[in-house]
Amino acid sequence: MASRADVERLVNSFYDRVRSNAVIGPIFNDIARIDWEHHLPKMYSFWSSILLGEQSYSGNPMVRHIELSRMTAMTETEFSEWLRLFNETIDALFEGPKAEEAKTRAANIARLMLFKIQTI
Repeated sequence: MASRADVERLVNSFYDRVRSNAVIGPIFNDIARIDWEHHLPKMYSFWSSILLGEQSYSGNPMVRHIELSRMTAMTETEFSEWLRLFNETIDALFEGPKAEEAKTRAANIARLMLFKIQTI
């Protein structure tokens, strides 16, 4: 994974899996009612900033996830499923140090979000 195009491929493939997933798909589709046309470019910038140092993302994803946790259960089950899908997507598309970094960063993000949600 070395370019924004790679990140876009990752994000698109990952969210295709998310949308059809029985555990977390309903959170995205029915509860949060994600506007994918708007959401996906934000995720391209988010992951490009994290993995490529692009610094194109601005925002606070924690706030949105805390708000969402007030509307539906967001437990270790949901975050583990999110992480499983992310890791499977990475493994299907990429290999090498940047792929491993993406998985490590995703695990840290999931852990932090779950911790914050559980402590509010």
